Parts: sequence; structure tokens; C-alpha cells
Amino acid sequence: MTGPIAIYVDADACPVKDETYRVAARYGLHVYVVANSFLNVPREPWIERVVVGDAMDAADDWIAERAVAGSVVVTADVPLASRCVKAGATVIGPNGKPFSESAIGMALATRNLMQDLREAGTITGGPRPFSARDRSAFLGALDRAVNRIRRGTA
Repeated sequence: MTGPIAIYVDADACPVKDETYRVAARYGLHVYVVANSFLNVPREPWIERVVVGDAMDAADDWIAERAVAGSVVVTADVPLASRCVKAGATVIGPNGKPFSESAIGMALATRNLMQDLREAGTITGGPRPFSARDRSAFLGALDRAVNRIRRGTA
């Protein structure tokens, strides 16, 4: 790793922003909260709100352009996760599940299949409700990811 660890949060619908701030505060990391519209964020010098406008995928593009090895991206967006994994970033979903090079292809295929089914009129339900267990899993995954990057083993 060549610079400080940065955390990029795909923030518009992210349920774990507060958990991200807690981990970042513990390790002294900079957090970029990236959204298409204004979001309230704590007034801390290490938390930066980035409003990118309402263009399609503007937040994704902003994050993907900056995600590098040694950075962490928090997103549930599979195409964004794929772009960031390919750039060498550590990518974690809000449920704590990491996106990896070996699994991103299957995640993209599943996402595309589900999108095709929805467009064809098939009712696919949706994701299960976000739970306290998901929140806890995210905290642990982010903490482990930061420690792996700090040790140089990410």
C-alpha cells in the first residue's frame, strides 16, 4: 500500500454509513460519502460528502475512478463492485459479504439474470430485510478488511 486507506461509500441507499464512520474513526481513515443528492454526514474533518449530481451512474463513476489497491468500497451495486475489484480495491457489501475476483463473475451473472426476469414481468420478490445480523457482519468484515490492508495482506 502506498498511501492512507480511504473508504468510499456508495451512499444513496447505504444502511451502514454509521458503522463505517465508527470503524474509520477507530483507525483514523478518510471516508468519502458519495451520493447523487445532499446527505447529512457528521461534521468531522475525515468525513467528506461528495455530491455528484443526478446523471446516471455518476456516483458509481466517481467511486470507480478513485478505487485502487489499498482502498475500501462499500456498495451493494454489483457492477460498481466489479469495476472496483478489477481496480484492486477491497469491496464489501452492506451485509458484510466481500466481493472478490473469484466471485464477481457469478454475482454479475446472477444480477443480470434477475434483471432480465424482472424486465420480462416475473415477480422475483426482492432482497430480504436488512437485519442486525447483517449490520454486525458488516462491522466485522470492514474491520478485517482494514486490518488486512494495514498489514499488506489484502
